[in-house]
Amino acid sequence: MVKTTISVIKADVGSIAGHGLVHPAILKKCEEILKKAKEEELLIDYYITNCGDDTELIMTHKNGEENEEIHKLAWHAFTEGTQVAKELKLYGAGQDLLSDTFSGNIKGMGPGVAEMEFKERPSDPVVIFACDKTEPGAFNMPLFKMFADPFTTAGLVIDPSLHNGFNFEIFDVMEHKKVTMSCPDEMYDLVALLGTISRYVIKRIWRRDDNEIAASVSTERLNLMAGKYVGKDDPVAIVRSQSGFPAAGEVVEPFAFPHLVGGWMRGSHNGPLMPVAHKNAYPVRFDGPPRIMAMGFQIAEGKLIGPADMFDDPAYDRSRALASEIAEYMRRHGPFEPHRLPADEMEYTTLPGVLEKLKGRFEDID
Repeated sequence: MVKTTISVIKADVGSIAGHGLVHPAILKKCEEILKKAKEEELLIDYYITNCGDDTELIMTHKNGEENEEIHKLAWHAFTEGTQVAKELKLYGAGQDLLSDTFSGNIKGMGPGVAEMEFKERPSDPVVIFACDKTEPGAFNMPLFKMFADPFTTAGLVIDPSLHNGFNFEIFDVMEHKKVTMSCPDEMYDLVALLGTISRYVIKRIWRRDDNEIAASVSTERLNLMAGKYVGKDDPVAIVRSQSGFPAAGEVVEPFAFPHLVGGWMRGSHNGPLMPVAHKNAYPVRFDGPPRIMAMGFQIAEGKLIGPADMFDDPAYDRSRALASEIAEYMRRHGPFEPHRLPADEMEYTTLPGVLEKLKGRFEDID
């Protein structure tokens, strides 16, 4: 049986009122391009959406991961969307596109990419997450809870198909290295890495029993690719659920706790990750706080059945209220840590330009 591939590729190519909201004209242009690709049978199906100022292209096909045609299609959609943004004088037109020409693979060119290839089960529920105003490490704690914490995922204890645990592929985005670690065996060592969310990030998760893919995350760090701050990374993730994986409710449960993540205003502040319905995936207060939305699909012969707007649930109202309270508390710190990111993280923002003026004024302490 030919396997199904899900490719989720996102980019900020322009938005309304600063780093706010994708203009419908950009989404319409992407729709035109992906519709044609589906008619030409390059794609099986697609879904286009946005989380704040980021445009997300969710595509299914039979071409496997890192396929040049699929990546070129996404690049074309984003470059055409950039032209629309420029015509409308939208803010940050093409900001996530770090090159003028496509080089065969969209990775390393600015957009974020999460992909997975798998043989479809009789029923294959998938949850796709999209964030705004944060970084890939924002998924470290939630994914750890989904796939390694029995207090979140009861199936790790009571379901034999999950009981043997999962393997985690971790990227060191600073040294450009990776390591695979197993849970529950190496849980403490895994947490030792994942706690440093700005450096060690989860890329993929597999089930240990049969090496079946369970989750994939976009790990691109814009500042590391560009050498300067050009926008926050705003990651996406794909997570399979049910029948040998965490249940759909276990997949979204970690986000009931609005944990602190890096990003927010100018990519320079810590704030709570607020789970929201798509209609509220529009971060306004201090360009935030950071948002995450969850889209539930059934995959049927490559077709995207859905989405279900999974955080459009009153059970998350308390989480959103808590996120607002945490945001209020953090904002009262103003430009001081821990609201502002620590010095090593500020290196890739606009702060070094300010500090440069002061270099000659420092004197040795007697």
